[in-house]
Amino acid sequence: MAQLSDDCFAFGGRLMPAADAVAQLKRVVVPVTESERVVLRYGRERFLAEDLVAPMSVPRHDNAAVDGYAVFFDDLEIGVDTRLPVTGRVAAGHPLERAARRGEAIRIFTGAPMPAGPDTVMMQEDCTADPGEGASGARGLGHVVIRPGIKRGANRRLAGEDVIAGAAVLSRGQRLRPQDIGLAAALGLTELSVFRPLRIAVFSTGDEVREPGAELPQGCIYDSNRVTIAALLDGLGATVTDLGILPDRLDAIAATLAQAAGNHDAIVTSGGVSGGEEDHVKAAVESLGKLHFWRLAIKPGRPVALGQIGRVPFVGLPGNPVAVMVTFLAIARPLLLRLAGAAEIEARHFQVRADFDYKKKADRREFVRARLTAGDDGVPVAHKFAREGAGILSSMVQSDGLVELPEELTRLERGSLVQFLPFSEVGL
Repeated sequence: MAQLSDDCFAFGGRLMPAADAVAQLKRVVVPVTESERVVLRYGRERFLAEDLVAPMSVPRHDNAAVDGYAVFFDDLEIGVDTRLPVTGRVAAGHPLERAARRGEAIRIFTGAPMPAGPDTVMMQEDCTADPGEGASGARGLGHVVIRPGIKRGANRRLAGEDVIAGAAVLSRGQRLRPQDIGLAAALGLTELSVFRPLRIAVFSTGDEVREPGAELPQGCIYDSNRVTIAALLDGLGATVTDLGILPDRLDAIAATLAQAAGNHDAIVTSGGVSGGEEDHVKAAVESLGKLHFWRLAIKPGRPVALGQIGRVPFVGLPGNPVAVMVTFLAIARPLLLRLAGAAEIEARHFQVRADFDYKKKADRREFVRARLTAGDDGVPVAHKFAREGAGILSSMVQSDGLVELPEELTRLERGSLVQFLPFSEVGL
C-alpha cells in the first residue's frame, strides 16, 4: 500500500507554479507498489522494477552484414582485381567448423557467424564468380574475383555491436515499450520484474449527475468526468475500480472512502470538494484523514484537493471537464506515475510556431488548446481553438494538444515559437 508521510501534501496557501508542484510531488511521493515477474508477452506498458543488466552480448559473435565473401583484407590486391579460391560456405546458424586460411575466400550469408581469421566481407554484387561455381556459390570449388576499393572490416558486424554483456540496457522505472521487450528477448530473457499496477478507485458525486444512457431529468447532466478519468488512468496502466456515482450524503461518501482506502493505492474524483452545503466529499475526507488545497497558478484549473486517508492519497480534481483534464496532466498524472514507480513523470514538450496572438496574466501558466498543421519551414504550426471555456469538452476532442505558456509571458505574438504538449505524449 501507500508509503506517504502523514502530512506529505501540506503546502502553503500561495499560488503554486506548476513546476513547483511537480517538484514537491517528487520530494514527498515514493513508489507504493510491490514488484512481480511477468512473461515478456505481457510486459508492455509496465514499469520496470529493477535495472536490466545484459547477461550476454548481442550479437554474440562477429557476423556478416551482407551476402558475399569473407576474406582477409591483407590478401586483397591494391588497385586491381583479386582472384581467390572459394573453399567454404557459412550460413546463419551453420558456422564454419575450422579456421579460415590465408589466400582463400569463404562464401557467407547475412547474419552468418564470421569464420575465424577473415576480417572483411565483400558484397556479392561487387564480386564476380567464375563460371561453373553456381549461382549460390561453390562449396570448396571455384573462384571469386573481388574488385578493388573495399575498406578493411567492411560489412562485418562485431560481437557486442548492439549490446555488451554486463551493460545496463533498461533502467528501473522505465515504461516498457515493444522495442524494450524485443531487446529483452534478444538477450534470452523470458520474464521481467515490473511494479504491480496501481489499484485506483474512482467515483463521482452529485444528485444532478446521471450515468450515460440513463434518463436525464431537467437540470441533470451525464457523468463524463468519471469516464474520462478512468480512461486516463487506464492509459497509465492502473487497475481502475469504478465506484459509480455516490449519493450526496456524508455518511455514504465516508463509508465508501474508508472501504476504498483499505484496498486501493489511490482515490480520484472530480468536483464536490469545496465548502458548499452539498459538497460532502471534503468533510468525508477530513473525517477520515487530511485534505489540503493546492492553489495552482494555471489556467484552466482551480484548486486541486490533495489529501490522505491513512496513507492512501486522495486526489480531488475540479468539476469542469477541461479543467479536469488539464489538472490531471499537471498534478494527478505526475503523482500517480511516481506512485507507480515511473522514473520519468513529466511529459515531453515540443517546439511549434503559434498562429495566434494571446494575452495572459503574469505569474500564471496557461494551457491553450490547439491543433497542428504543417509549417512551410518544417516547424509545425499551432492553431488556437476558437472557444476557451473550461466546460467545452469538444475543444479537447478537436485539438491535438496544449500550447503551454510560461508564467513570465504576458503577450504572445503570432509567429512566436512556443512549447507544445501533444496529447499523444500523455495518452489522450
